[in-house]
Amino acid sequence: MSYKMIVLDLDDTLLRDDQTISERTKKALSEAQEAGVKVVLASGRPTYGMRRVAKELKLDHYGSYILSYNGSKIIDCSTDEESYSRTLSPETAHRLYELSKREGVGILTYSEDAIIVEEPNEFADIESRLTGLPVEVVPSFKDAIDGPVVKALMLKEAVRLVEVEKKLQAELDGELCVMRSKPYFLEFTQLGVTKGASLDYLIKPLGIKKEEVIAIGDSYNDLAMIEYAGLGVAMGNAPQDIKDKADHVTSSNMEDGVAEVVETFVLNKLSHA
Repeated sequence: MSYKMIVLDLDDTLLRDDQTISERTKKALSEAQEAGVKVVLASGRPTYGMRRVAKELKLDHYGSYILSYNGSKIIDCSTDEESYSRTLSPETAHRLYELSKREGVGILTYSEDAIIVEEPNEFADIESRLTGLPVEVVPSFKDAIDGPVVKALMLKEAVRLVEVEKKLQAELDGELCVMRSKPYFLEFTQLGVTKGASLDYLIKPLGIKKEEVIAIGDSYNDLAMIEYAGLGVAMGNAPQDIKDKADHVTSSNMEDGVAEVVETFVLNKLSHA
């Protein structure tokens, strides 16, 4: 198979633990793009938190894309325009706030330039470090959210959040998409919004078939695109149940797992074409 697109999760996949991209990985992705292969970033992060990586990989130069907020938005890097956007109503955000209070977990959402919380907490601080967005503590979460938001996150230690995830997936079935992006982040987006669904939306006008797509990720919010792509790849640091559903398992994010996939399935085949 000749692959035409590589879709990459960021945290714990493309990025090493210090949030950098290895030189080997950059070189492999650069060579793939020079050969005409699209490199797409797909993350639960807000768009702002993905721009640095997109710039580092020169996605604007190669006319590629960002899928942000777990696929709620698609941005054309060459024009910086949104071609797809799905949001939650303020009423839904308010309902999620009430559910977070009932379950005893934290909650955050986003404005254009900040992370919105009612109470400071360590998990919001982690999101701030990952995205580069400041945390804005507001007197009232509900009063602060008076318009649509892209997504909301509930926050707690992993053991408790697994319980909340199961409960709310059942309670909100048919209403919202509920999934964990990290052990301590439980994400809520509009029903039907996944990285896989937005990837399907993206490739059709580009004339790319799903069999021609490689998707690489490590977590539960990557599963939809891993299962959708022609070659779905789990990182070596992914949970076992993600690995079990992937077509291929590569090395960890600290061992150039992404470069390994690109070299094996893209560059090696190009050199023998």
